Amino acid sequence: MKISVDKESDTLYFWLDESKIVESEEVRPGIILDFDENDRVVGVECLNISSRATEEELSTMEFQSP
Repeated sequence: MKISVDKESDTLYFWLDESKIVESEEVRPGIILDFDENDRVVGVECLNISSRATEEELSTMEFQSP
């Protein structure tokens, strides 16, 4: 999994795997899911991320597992 923040386009992107994206769907305003050829979600894009999180929150992401 990879995560990137693009300050220029104001987006946060999660790559779940390296599959080729064949379709995208905006499921909520500013939230786009990317799908592979088997209709599996392989990426999540969050637009206008600066209105959803501070720079500090984006630079100190915390991962938790059960």
